Amino acid sequence: MPERLAAEAEADVIVVGAGPAGSTAAAYLARRGLDVLLLEKSTFPREKVCGDGLTPRATRQLIRLGIDTSEQAGWLHNKGLRIYGGSTSFELPWPELTDFPPYGLVRPRSDFDDLLARHSVAAGAKMLENCNVTSPVLDDRTGRIIGVRTRDDRVFSAPLVVAADGNSTRLSVAMGLEKKDNRPMGVAVRAYYTSPRHDDDYLESWLELWDGKPGASDLLPGYGWIFGMGDGTSNVGLGILNTSSAFGKTDYKDLLKRWLDNTPAEWGFRDENRIGKVLGAALPMGFNRTPHYTRGLLLVGDAGGMVNPFNGEGIAYAMESAELAADAIAEAHYRGVGTASAELALQGYPTALKQRLGGYYRLGTVFVKLIGDPRIMKLATKYGLPRKTLMRFVLKLLANLTDSADGDAMDRIINGLSKAAPSV
Repeated sequence: MPERLAAEAEADVIVVGAGPAGSTAAAYLARRGLDVLLLEKSTFPREKVCGDGLTPRATRQLIRLGIDTSEQAGWLHNKGLRIYGGSTSFELPWPELTDFPPYGLVRPRSDFDDLLARHSVAAGAKMLENCNVTSPVLDDRTGRIIGVRTRDDRVFSAPLVVAADGNSTRLSVAMGLEKKDNRPMGVAVRAYYTSPRHDDDYLESWLELWDGKPGASDLLPGYGWIFGMGDGTSNVGLGILNTSSAFGKTDYKDLLKRWLDNTPAEWGFRDENRIGKVLGAALPMGFNRTPHYTRGLLLVGDAGGMVNPFNGEGIAYAMESAELAADAIAEAHYRGVGTASAELALQGYPTALKQRLGGYYRLGTVFVKLIGDPRIMKLATKYGLPRKTLMRFVLKLLANLTDSADGDAMDRIINGLSKAAPSV
């Protein structure tokens, strides 16, 4: 058994980071009767770079967590995805499925993260804000993590720790877990604008960004979005994948401006209507940091590279990974942490992740390599977008929205491909 250490506080589990992954893990663990300590480096409410749009997959996770997602509770609902490609646009409603609700959501991350953190506290977790974890505390004999140390030199003790500290995940790096350079990575920038399009009930995705009229000028690298916030503003942004030749060589803020300067003026996406700064963030994709469990440490959300390579969605997978991690931790806790049986339960977490997402993320890794070539994207939008049946299939594939049992032919094809693909 790992040694005990003198600490400011002790718990059954420490969760580092109170974003969607950390707060979800803390809530599920507290519900299972564990003593949970949730450590957050900042203070709520806080800003987070994100598109603020949630697909039905993320909506399902909120419902499973017990969050009221009604419009009366402050959520803006959306019906589906509006796709722009070149001069073509059309709307695809979210599919009607057994496994997922038929609507997506929009909510600012500053409010969303605060809501989830408070939900975990209501479930019984103890949260400490302004608690910046900088390093693990390791048992000298076993090398297992037995606690964490903060910037102000406080120490907190627990036999199991969840790293939910985002893409940089200082805790994971200190445990020797480095990023995998062969996995996809994206960069996204976004800003808020006052706009008459704020009350749009479709999320909007731009597969091609043009510096001028479509087809008449240069095709810009990246893929854009416009999500109405329902409060007089729209969240507008773009992302670029590391499979693009422009990755790391582009002024992303200037790129956003060049794209938006060619959108209709009446939409309002101009500098004079911008609220706040243009901010950016990294998107770690396709399990780009593994193993997801080692020596008492479990990685969830961005810390484990959970972002979907197909569409850049991170919140749904942050919450899914957190639920799976909580299942494994609770099982290990009641088997007796430190026993061989408990260790087997913990090893079940990465196994469950691979079974659920490994093959699908492998397909996504191939996909991003293909669309990194602008010639392929131009061909895809030219010949694919006019075919609505094909695009309904693409929507299900990119958003990972299929029924696991008794689905239609599209579901069976997508599920079959994901199972057949070797896990990342």
